[in-house]
Amino acid sequence: MRYRALGGTGIEVSTYCLGTMMFGAIGNPDHDDCARIIGTAIDRGINFIDTADIYSAGESEEIVGKALAARGDRDDIVLATKAHFPMGEGRNRSGNGRRWIVREVEESLRRLRTDRIDLYQIHRPDHTTDIEETLAVLGDLVRAGKILAFGCSTFPAEQIVDAHHVAERRALPRFRTEQPPYSLLARGVERDVLPVVQRLGMGALTWGPLAGGFLTGRYRKGAPIDLGRGRAALNPSRFDPELPGTAAKLEAVEALTALAEELGRTLPELATAFPSAHPAVTSVIIGPRTMEQLESALKAADLALDDATLDRIDEIVPPGTDLYRADGAWQPPTLTTPALRRRPEADRSAA
Repeated sequence: MRYRALGGTGIEVSTYCLGTMMFGAIGNPDHDDCARIIGTAIDRGINFIDTADIYSAGESEEIVGKALAARGDRDDIVLATKAHFPMGEGRNRSGNGRRWIVREVEESLRRLRTDRIDLYQIHRPDHTTDIEETLAVLGDLVRAGKILAFGCSTFPAEQIVDAHHVAERRALPRFRTEQPPYSLLARGVERDVLPVVQRLGMGALTWGPLAGGFLTGRYRKGAPIDLGRGRAALNPSRFDPELPGTAAKLEAVEALTALAEELGRTLPELATAFPSAHPAVTSVIIGPRTMEQLESALKAADLALDDATLDRIDEIVPPGTDLYRADGAWQPPTLTTPALRRRPEADRSAA
């Protein structure tokens, strides 16, 4: 396992990060099995674990906290979590404002059974909260010792830059990391997010290397796809082979599978190794649900892609190209809330 500095924080993290989204009710409800996966990942050199309050409504954090407490090696682990999405019913139980973040940090600390969070991330942008408010409360939490560093997740490049400028103008601490989606089939962040992260000296923790299951090798052109099982059941429209977008992904999968075989590797190994070839990427988040999936991901730890291989990948999926919208579960409010992109009717009628 290799290790890299995390966004100027002085913290060294493994080039693979154990993502725990699939721990708990949403994926693997067996806490003991999840603990074994965590233990194996640590024993194999991973010192970086990423979770979030929203994963199985806090259950993922509880699993991670219990597993680390049982092992007694919390101080050896760089522990990251996130907040933003709604937790339970009612108002003021989500977002990026001071009121919610202060409360949710305490909840995450309790679930994780720890006295500090090494990297606290804002899971998505929040158009209702001034970024100055968010940076200010995160800075206060750093000074209080509740968190040691903070970053953002799946922020557009322009909002990363805006947050950086606000931090400079207001003498506030800034985001040290960004967590974007990045895979062989979703290379859009190469256009702007990764260059911005690199220019600002931030760390990048990329998620989704297997492209929501398309790069696992289970979905192939011409083969039937069971839309009632696994990831396909969660989002059937993304896997429907009759749709042009799905057909384009399956075409790319065939070419990438052939390339992996030429290298004597599997498609998942090629997919997992790809993001770390970008100079802006610090760590690649792998999110196994089972021990078998963890072992499969770890096989790519020794795979370094040479220029000839990367050139072949560029021919199959050109740089900066997204064959699907990587963050299919979320869209910015500017697209989902009509009022944010329409003038009031009175203004329109007067024009």
